[in-house]
Amino acid sequence: MKLHQSFGLLSFATAIFCASHLAAQPVVVGQMAPAFTLTDIDGHTHNLTDFRGKIVVLEWVNPECPFVRKHYESGNIPRLQKEAVEDGVIWLTINSGHDGAQGDFSLLQVKSWQKTTGSEPSSYFRDPDGVVGRLYDAKTTPHMFVINQAGVLVYNGAIDSIRSANQADIPKAENYVKNALLALKFGTVVKTAVTRPYGCSVKY
Repeated sequence: MKLHQSFGLLSFATAIFCASHLAAQPVVVGQMAPAFTLTDIDGHTHNLTDFRGKIVVLEWVNPECPFVRKHYESGNIPRLQKEAVEDGVIWLTINSGHDGAQGDFSLLQVKSWQKTTGSEPSSYFRDPDGVVGRLYDAKTTPHMFVINQAGVLVYNGAIDSIRSANQADIPKAENYVKNALLALKFGTVVKTAVTRPYGCSVKY
């Protein structure tokens, strides 16, 4: 058994209880973000409620998706991760691809990819049974969610305003996630709270 498969089984077991009670509920901006528990690739278990009092970003990822590669190989997401984490934000990266799916990286592959791209999230999770992905109705990679200090969902959608896999579009785009984080940092309203996510479909 691959090392990452054992993490996947544990992730499923710990996530299923919370998800079973909330899966039928829609994820709605302005309401409490659904709780979940997952075990990261380093073997540490986290519950979303553990981070109450902090801003949380949820990022759905597939390292081999061209849209994800756009934002990582350009350094766009790694820079945003680093800035956010330095500001005390909890950044949780989640891969809900099934075993053997595109981008279903082993522990060592994830570590190598993070080193190559400069990725610095707070934690990276595998969700191979798609429990948490379906809980949040994550549709694409990337698909981004921002949760405020009270545990309320304040942003759901795309990372930015230009739906392409072209790195040249990044400087021209409005970065919705960055704007949401800045709004929370300075105590203002998140002006753009819902957008249509773009990218590769999550490989459930």
